[in-house]
Amino acid sequence: MAHRSRLAGFIIDCQDQDADESARFWSAALGLAAKPAYREGEAEYAELEGAPAGLNVEVQRVTHASRVHLDIESDDIDAEADRLEKLGAKRIGFVKRWWVMEAPSGHRFCIVRMREDGPEKAPANTWE
Repeated sequence: MAHRSRLAGFIIDCQDQDADESARFWSAALGLAAKPAYREGEAEYAELEGAPAGLNVEVQRVTHASRVHLDIESDDIDAEADRLEKLGAKRIGFVKRWWVMEAPSGHRFCIVRMREDGPEKAPANTWE
């Protein structure tokens, strides 16, 4: 069965730093407006609005080393994980509602549920 996916955006993981504090820097650095941080369970996020092509850019407070990772959104996250495994990626784990993956190069990324389509969004790829 076919499924769709596309680049969703970038998550800026900030080790042990308040999301609002981190967002102030990244907002100024990228020229994007920072929304107030919010909590989701133990996680803390702050969205940065106005990224090109409707990309989602967020700051996330984490306990691991700071890094930037990308998110791929899909209307079938399991099918997308299968497709990417065939390309050499591996599943690290299922967290909350998304797959954490690792590329053959060692880079971590996530497969998240697809958000709504809109005129500002890039078209999704369709995979068989």
